[in-house]
Amino acid sequence: MPSSTPVTPTRVAVYTGTNLGSRGVYRAAAEELGRRLARRNVGLVYGGGHAGLMGVVADAVLAEGGEAIGVIPEFLADKELAHTGLTELRVVPDMHTRKAVMADLSVGFVALPGGFGTLEEITEMLTWTQLALQAKPIVFLDVDGYWRAMFQLVHDMIDGGFVRPEHRSLVLRAEFPDEAVALATGPVPEVPNKWVDLEVR
Repeated sequence: MPSSTPVTPTRVAVYTGTNLGSRGVYRAAAEELGRRLARRNVGLVYGGGHAGLMGVVADAVLAEGGEAIGVIPEFLADKELAHTGLTELRVVPDMHTRKAVMADLSVGFVALPGGFGTLEEITEMLTWTQLALQAKPIVFLDVDGYWRAMFQLVHDMIDGGFVRPEHRSLVLRAEFPDEAVALATGPVPEVPNKWVDLEVR
């Protein structure tokens, strides 16, 4: 007799730019990531726009018959930036709600190349994982070395004493889209929950 308990689909949140970027490899990686998600039966959760790499990855998922859920704040939807062909589009009041909804729907996160918004959203998810508010993998898809400065910054934060060395493993690097999907749907590295050293100054 089949179980009456609904099965929660596996979904990954993808953060990326509303521009295409200056190099064709960025678009190619976004397209391939979308295809890999759909072929692995992993749903896409993303910012809900049709422009730039955001639209590219969503269109690639949909072209393969996959699930694409967009989460977009009202002020962006009102600017006619919303993708109208998605499996589901959720319009939320603000950016803070968007991040919470995307996190709630997803088992892990992937950052493609992008700008300030991409960096801000993926690093907030990284912080939530570091603080043990969630246990979800954070993956940077390092397309042609795009995120090299991010990995160097993590090294410098550790060297400067602001990030524990054990937490380096929370910043996962993938060179290829299929690797990114595997990491984002896999386990989170086990690290100490302690992130601050309390000392008397």
